[in-house]
Amino acid sequence: MASGMVSLLAAAVLWGTVGPAQLLADTDVAPVSLGACRMLLGGLVLGLFTVRAPGLRSLWRPGVRGWMVVSVLVTAGFQACFLESVDRTGAALATAVTFGTVPIVSGVWARLLDGERGGAAWWVGTVCAVGGVALLLMPGEGARAEVPGVLFGIVAGCSFGTYIATTKQLARRGADTAAAAPVSVLCAGAVVSPWLLAAPGGLGEPRALVLVGWLALGTTALGYLLFTRGVARVTAATAGTLSLAEPLVAAVLGFVLLGERLGVAASCGAALLLGGLVVVSLPARERAGTDGPAAARDEAGGTDGTDRTGGVDGVRGAGVGGGGVVSGPGSSPGRAVPARRRTPGPPRPPTPSPRE
Repeated sequence: MASGMVSLLAAAVLWGTVGPAQLLADTDVAPVSLGACRMLLGGLVLGLFTVRAPGLRSLWRPGVRGWMVVSVLVTAGFQACFLESVDRTGAALATAVTFGTVPIVSGVWARLLDGERGGAAWWVGTVCAVGGVALLLMPGEGARAEVPGVLFGIVAGCSFGTYIATTKQLARRGADTAAAAPVSVLCAGAVVSPWLLAAPGGLGEPRALVLVGWLALGTTALGYLLFTRGVARVTAATAGTLSLAEPLVAAVLGFVLLGERLGVAASCGAALLLGGLVVVSLPARERAGTDGPAAARDEAGGTDGTDRTGGVDGVRGAGVGGGGVVSGPGSSPGRAVPARRRTPGPPRPPTPSPRE
């Protein structure tokens, strides 16, 4: 649990640099074309390190293919809409709007798909974090809050919240999430690649090449790798809340590097957001350190202690290692598996057999 939260927070910090880097580069590249380059290059590099043949085969199993289509579509929607929102409203506001939407959407999907119920720590942390984002949205000196930009940010947040839920569903059904992430990113890049032909201007500039390199290698390849390794070890609702570290990073970088001044209310919002992250993070780490694996399993099923064998606990059993899937209880949908059916020893082979 603790390692998963660290991975998610590290991914959020990397993603928090996307908006500031885009504005700092100050290129003439259209946001959607920039997103296409980021996804195509980033997905390719990520795939070289994580994709193996057994993992690719696991993505086409019955019950997995439909979720992969959803993953591709929401990935494309997130990338295009988020970069467009940054271009219209600025780094801090775009990131705040986007990731202020994520915990709500991911929590709703967690409830609908897995029956997860956030415990007291999650509710308090989420209320603090969302309240902090609301304060960040209050216009300060130099802030640009355009309605289309805000709408693009909301769509991006809904897309990313759905991506969180989709990733957990893929892991639950035995898909190799280490392969799913680069395939989703690469295919999403192909979906929006026509914009490269429609708006290729500025792509040859040195600043644009540096920007594409950072967005593709640092924030996409490394960011998605960390996210994929972390999201399978925490609840979807907690993952959505931890991702709120991104607007905090974007706000700080926007203030330091871009001169996006935050007023008193926005500064208080950043502090409140950070407090919400602390509330969500600390109890889980304490339980993992004192109670061991059993506490981690309880957290994966919800802080209310409900045992959900074959549900979210099964997602935690689908570990990522060496490009393969370690199938745990619950990886086969529709099949009841006794609680805590785990035996010590080496993991199973990385290629899960179809059982639908």
